[in-house]
Amino acid sequence: METPNAPNFDAPAAPGTAVDLNSQLAALLERVAGGDQDAFAEFYRLTSRRVYGMARRVLIDPELSEDTTQEVYLQVWQNAAKFDSASGSPLAWLMTISHRRAVDKVRSSQSSSDREAKYGASSQDIDHDTVSDEVGSRLEAEAVVRCLGTLTETQQESVRLAYYGGLTYREVAEKLNAAVPTIKSRIRDGLIRLKTCLGVS
Repeated sequence: METPNAPNFDAPAAPGTAVDLNSQLAALLERVAGGDQDAFAEFYRLTSRRVYGMARRVLIDPELSEDTTQEVYLQVWQNAAKFDSASGSPLAWLMTISHRRAVDKVRSSQSSSDREAKYGASSQDIDHDTVSDEVGSRLEAEAVVRCLGTLTETQQESVRLAYYGGLTYREVAEKLNAAVPTIKSRIRDGLIRLKTCLGVS
């Protein structure tokens, strides 16, 4: 199944509340599970901007982000029947797939020294990777915004620059005029607090 062509990633998000959107997406996924291509096209239209945004935050590179977005929707087409509404919302399920695909893409691109440097693949702690994966797997905008409010001001600033700004530890440290170990500690502690707030076990 090919994903619809020429997504407009700059188009405004679909109107309505998150609850309305999730209800609509759940209904579309049921139809997609039955092979309904029109439902798939509508699901793609309503969500592709979010998926691409997630990919860009992790990968930075536009082409890699577009490739990852296409891979995500191929997985949705093939696995729509596996979606279980009892386990979470359609949007959370989709963003979990998106985050994992993007992280896998980073890991598979280790041959690129520039990308290794950008993401600090050789120096990041295993604990950091685990926590960020778990936080990303439960990413829903409203919950994350609420939980970000529980962090200290310095943790918020560091986490936002690293995960929403796409900066490396060193770049965050330079921007905030702090030592790299201090920034690593702030981000790690901030992610742990986010994990707790989001109820990730």
